[in-house]
Amino acid sequence: MLARALPRLVPIRRLRCRIHTRIHGVDVTSDRTAAALLELFAGLTGVMFCAKDADGRYTEVNDAFVRRTHERTRAAVLGRRATDLFVPDLAARYEEQDAAVLANGLPLRNELELIRRVGGTPGWYLTTKIPLRDGAESVVGVVSVSEDMGNTVETGRAMPALSRVVDLVAARLDRPPRVKEMAAAAGCSVSLLDRRMRRVFGLAPTQFVLRARIDHARSLLADPSWPLADIAIACGFHDQPAFTRQFARLAGETPGQYRRRS
Repeated sequence: MLARALPRLVPIRRLRCRIHTRIHGVDVTSDRTAAALLELFAGLTGVMFCAKDADGRYTEVNDAFVRRTHERTRAAVLGRRATDLFVPDLAARYEEQDAAVLANGLPLRNELELIRRVGGTPGWYLTTKIPLRDGAESVVGVVSVSEDMGNTVETGRAMPALSRVVDLVAARLDRPPRVKEMAAAAGCSVSLLDRRMRRVFGLAPTQFVLRARIDHARSLLADPSWPLADIAIACGFHDQPAFTRQFARLAGETPGQYRRRS
């Protein structure tokens, strides 16, 4: 449960108060709170943690992050960039996210992503990125956490009302239900549905629907007899280009690339 709660409860934006690292001669001042948080994140297993400088070099990572790469130690990751560690499509997406945070100084919160776990099995993650600031309040880097949603689904505690929502979504993958329809199926308000789904599944209703659609697409992509255009329609997308864009945004690769890799 700690891995589930920590990214939401720890005020990560406070890490902007000067994390100490020495990368390529850069010395950023530290405080004890930041050092303690870094030690805490280092031991998490269901949450990947990293910090980057303004040049995109990793300055801090935990072991869960290292396991996502082909390296075995933190030392082998520190000082390198995403392009050195990940396939081009994934690296490009990570750098695009980082560039937006560095440019506008605003956090990227709860970005739903399909990330390959150790061994190549894809899994769902929620990613949050926060700008890292120096004493002059200039953005000097990015702090990121990605929570493995596979560790947070408490299906044994799901309420009967949410079971009806799950059934509705599963039956309407080609015509995704709106949040109001989901709330009606659960017999509650939209706001209450949102709180319940976040508590039980760790996802907002719209994120839950999107995950279900992409999961269905993944299963159909495993069958080479399914044309991509038909998969797009079966998963509720207007056309193949819309499906390709959304799938690539979440998975870091196009449906065709995913099919070949699988």
